[in-house]
Amino acid sequence: MTLNTPAVAADSKPASIRYLYLITLVAAVGGFLFGYDLSLISGAIIFLKAEWGLSPFWMGAITGSAILGCPFGPLAGISLADTFGRRSTLIFSAFLFLVSTAGSALAAGMTQFAVWRFVGGVGVGLASTVSPMYIAEVAPARLRGRLVVVNQLAIVIGLSLSVYVTYLLSFGGHWRWMFATQGIPTLVLALGLFLVPESPRWLAAVGRSAQALAVLTRVNGRTQAERELRDILAELGEETGGFRELWQPGIRRAVAIGIALMVFSQINGVNMILLYTPTLFMEAGLTSAPDAILNSVIITVWITLCTIIAFWLTKRFGRRPILIIGTLGMACGHVLMFLNFACKLPTLLTLAAMFVPTGAFTLTLAPLSWVVLSELYPNRVRGKAMSLAVGLMFLASYITVNVFPMVLDWFKAAFGHPGGTFLIFMGICIACSLFVWRMLPETKDQTLEEIGRFWLHSDQKEQRER
Repeated sequence: MTLNTPAVAADSKPASIRYLYLITLVAAVGGFLFGYDLSLISGAIIFLKAEWGLSPFWMGAITGSAILGCPFGPLAGISLADTFGRRSTLIFSAFLFLVSTAGSALAAGMTQFAVWRFVGGVGVGLASTVSPMYIAEVAPARLRGRLVVVNQLAIVIGLSLSVYVTYLLSFGGHWRWMFATQGIPTLVLALGLFLVPESPRWLAAVGRSAQALAVLTRVNGRTQAERELRDILAELGEETGGFRELWQPGIRRAVAIGIALMVFSQINGVNMILLYTPTLFMEAGLTSAPDAILNSVIITVWITLCTIIAFWLTKRFGRRPILIIGTLGMACGHVLMFLNFACKLPTLLTLAAMFVPTGAFTLTLAPLSWVVLSELYPNRVRGKAMSLAVGLMFLASYITVNVFPMVLDWFKAAFGHPGGTFLIFMGICIACSLFVWRMLPETKDQTLEEIGRFWLHSDQKEQRER
């Protein structure tokens, strides 16, 4: 399935590629905080379990407290991103991160800790929705995939750095300092956002076309900027921008595809491997918390390398083949994880088994799900559609995070090892591959306006056929 519209030629002399990279890097700090915040709990949970005597149920509840807040971020983002703009919404998310950082580090008990992590989760949900949206709305079509992958790289770097920090602080059990360190990148995000412009597509949508043209000119050069602005205004003229438009035949199909893809990105099992890596190593036989976290460091180095390679993949290949091959690779990796636990393999082979699904995920579905989501919708409904998809993604993530420890325990009690959990994830990955093959159109190298017109015209075609 492909979009049969010609790509708009890029201006041969863009005004400032450095300016584009500055915008991308600042916005990607939101992605960094997404990875850093959600991953901190991976190492800290070992010490929280010892301090508060957490049961498997409460381990899931505490681990998922931030993720529980995440769906509320996109729900707020539906209004904030469209009313106040993408940049202003990111500034608000930075404020929520700061409040959560202080509260989590100073929490006197389990309930307070969960509340402040919930607040941080709202910030995560906002940033993870708006950062890729903002980057996609600024970037030229020829660079959009790679620049949105910068946001994914920032997520992985945030995840990796949090593992290094928790490892260094694990020797003294300083879990409060683990959460306090989040304040530094949060301040960087807050200050950096005052150096970048508002999204040109949002500016055009609210009638500030002159400012939109100025941003597009600085990114693309005058000729291409004028052409893009004409396309943006033409597409906006075909849309209403209301919630009812999300349910029109062509667009509701795009909304359903985006929701399904983002839910698959959370329930495929690899995020659970990454989130519970130290716990899984201790299940595999390690007895030292620092050693378990140290093995997690190796995994984070691996996924960082894979994310860097993903830049080349998104430039060279289409979205669909990358996703189909990647999800099948993840399914194979889950089979290896099952065999690892079923055969009680040594720690070194546990590490090797984790390399396959985590590598396949960070090469393909992890970055491409955000790339596709950020470019899938018409301009005026993009904020609403992305917020809905990301909100449901985090709801699926929260359920999975809470259920995962209990499922591990059930398989361990019933079969003597938790490996059967990964056979369930194998089936989910195969289903995702089939979904991409049957439902997802190819969007590589298309402008956002061309993709938007594809759905709008699909809507009109369905209505005529009725």
